[in-house]
Amino acid sequence: MKWTPLVATAAFLTMLTVPPAFADKLDDIIASGVLRCAVVLDFPPMGSRDASNNPVGFDVDTCNDLAKALGVTPEYVETPFPDRIPALVSGRADVGVASTSDTLERAKTIGFSIPYFAFTNVVLTRTDAGIETYADLKDKKLGSVAGTFEAILLEDDMKTWGSSSTFQGFQAQADVFQALSQGQIDATVVTSTVAFATVNSGNFTNLKVAGDAPYPVDYVSLIGLRQEYGLLNYLNLFVNHQIRSGRYQELYNKHVGEGAAPNLLIPGSYY
Repeated sequence: MKWTPLVATAAFLTMLTVPPAFADKLDDIIASGVLRCAVVLDFPPMGSRDASNNPVGFDVDTCNDLAKALGVTPEYVETPFPDRIPALVSGRADVGVASTSDTLERAKTIGFSIPYFAFTNVVLTRTDAGIETYADLKDKKLGSVAGTFEAILLEDDMKTWGSSSTFQGFQAQADVFQALSQGQIDATVVTSTVAFATVNSGNFTNLKVAGDAPYPVDYVSLIGLRQEYGLLNYLNLFVNHQIRSGRYQELYNKHVGEGAAPNLLIPGSYY
């Protein structure tokens, strides 16, 4: 073909319209050989430390499985609940495997996978606090980890009670349990998995579960930077494989207990 000025101009314009290829976060993780997972390690059985101070739990094993699928080495970035999203935005972690509720407010900042776990909530209180049901929380000193799903709903209910209830926010789940055991607060609302793990641990002999909290199911997702579509798409497929391979149920049996793992399908919804 004869290379004329017209042809050359057309070729140049074509080059301008073809977007350059950029590596995304998924490529970066694979190339680095390391997956940095933000995990919460004071939230058993999802995340905690064993007697040798090693990270263990459902979320830790989920991070391990994700790293294995990617062919890289897992690295745990311990983050308290309020630091989960900042850890990603600041670049200290690649993904969050940290029981993060998929709220619309958080989705303005961070990207979510399809749900990989689901929680129901219960009242955790002291044996001497005189609390037997959620309704008994009125006029009591209450507390929870600030900004969590259960803390937001508890504070919303308190506004409608018109009572003398007080609320104290904490940075870590361990701080809530310590304050509850020592009488600084009378009760908290927490996921059933964490509540029963805490009571059964024997570390707080004066705590008990006092019925269900009337909250909707708390669906939690893996999280990544919202603009990283390649990574978020991979996380969705990874969760799908965890469920259909039976690994989700296996991890539930290992860390939570025997029985059917929570259903992650939302009735009447594609998501």
